[in-house]
Amino acid sequence: MNLSKFVYLSHILDNNTPSYGNKNKFISSKKSDISKGDIANDTTIETTVHIGTHIDMPYHFFEYGQTIENFDCGYFNFENVLFIEFVPKELVIGAKLIEQLDKIKDKNIYEILIVKTGICYKRDTQEFWELNYGFDPSIAEYLRNSFPNIRVIGFDSISVSSFQNRMIGREAHKAFLNPKNPILLLEDMDLKQIDINTKFKRVIIAPLRISNCDGLPCTIIGEIE
Repeated sequence: MNLSKFVYLSHILDNNTPSYGNKNKFISSKKSDISKGDIANDTTIETTVHIGTHIDMPYHFFEYGQTIENFDCGYFNFENVLFIEFVPKELVIGAKLIEQLDKIKDKNIYEILIVKTGICYKRDTQEFWELNYGFDPSIAEYLRNSFPNIRVIGFDSISVSSFQNRMIGREAHKAFLNPKNPILLLEDMDLKQIDINTKFKRVIIAPLRISNCDGLPCTIIGEIE
């Protein structure tokens, strides 16, 4: 008997979706509307690709960085998931996370790192986009050296860049997305349904496939026991 179940690890996009620094909006509107006498509903959207649950491509910070065309379908299927619950004491996550990761055994098997800070529970507040947690650039090199098969780092914060520490955030983007050996950034995940007791069987990331694009909205599905 198959006792696994599936959960969404991505947020639905709507007109209330928060954005980094509150600078952008997702706007959904009807071009035609049955309730107004039109034959069919036809919805248009206006958006940046860096809003809601999305994945950053190396092209985001590198002129000749990879885009979705450079990654095959299997790249976004992960059977070995490392999930960490980590409540930061500072806005830039660094050495304390490395200390926790150092304790992990069998580091070579993991393909994706998911970090739950708990800020996902504050997504409907100003704190979520203004006082978000970011990651120190040193995390990228640590993962390459200690977890050599990790392809993606995902987290519930709105960006790898703390809005209050944007210079460090820019360097963090560059460190993770380095085209020579990129670790893709999966930002603004919905991690409310999972915790340290969750046992993952698989995570699938399904990015919207937009040609020559620096970021991609995603649907993420977790298969759990």
